[in-house]
Amino acid sequence: MTLDDLLARLWRGYVEITPQAARIHALLEQRGERIENDHIALRTYGVPGVDLEAVAEPFCARGYREGGAYSFPEKRLRARHYEHPEPGRPKVFVSELEVGALSAEAAAAVRRLVAAAPGVAERADFPACGRPWPADFTTYEMLARESEYAAWVAAFGFRANHFTVDVGALETLPDLSSLTALLAEHGFALNEQGGVIKGSPAVHLEQSATLADEVEVEFSDGRFRVPSCYYEFARRYRLPTGETFQGFVPASADRLFESTDRRGSR
Repeated sequence: MTLDDLLARLWRGYVEITPQAARIHALLEQRGERIENDHIALRTYGVPGVDLEAVAEPFCARGYREGGAYSFPEKRLRARHYEHPEPGRPKVFVSELEVGALSAEAAAAVRRLVAAAPGVAERADFPACGRPWPADFTTYEMLARESEYAAWVAAFGFRANHFTVDVGALETLPDLSSLTALLAEHGFALNEQGGVIKGSPAVHLEQSATLADEVEVEFSDGRFRVPSCYYEFARRYRLPTGETFQGFVPASADRLFESTDRRGSR
């Protein structure tokens, strides 16, 4: 599987459970925009075999290199982002839940899920393979009470959690405020945690996001509607060196994780 194949597989899996993505693309394309992707985000558990490094490895094997490391203590997450030397390739942001910081019940549930999918990281499509384990809604709810992130991974497995429009590459919308106003005008619900626009030119990055679509998921004990994925929008600014900032701002990312929380989804 080539890098193009992997990225295309991630996009197809994302659009399948994120109806708003196609609508947003259509809205921007009607304005004559050619959409460029700033980054793709993936989630996983901090369990050997499927941890952050395991998810990142297929990208690193295809030329990506680590660009920065981040910590989110309140959400019990750590993350890294990866960059490709070839222009036009999206950055890849991989986060991981610190399972050892969960309660004994939740940590045991997570480890049972992972144990039910032995060798999943050996699959050629591992980062885009979807949910490789059986999951029941009772476990999903138990995990969600402690960590919305843990519940999301239980329900959806390995796939893109979001794609990100590069706002700086848009031609008909001068800034992120204009884009968010357009999205609101067309009925898209936005993540307002920490403000609709997170970050600022002072930290060289502004971001916003929709709220995750709710989709029906097949669990072993029935079909239930749960938050799936969201669409993000990023505007990057130049550093004093003249180079464009390529990293991420933890305070902003911390709020963006909440785009898939059940209380905020639609």
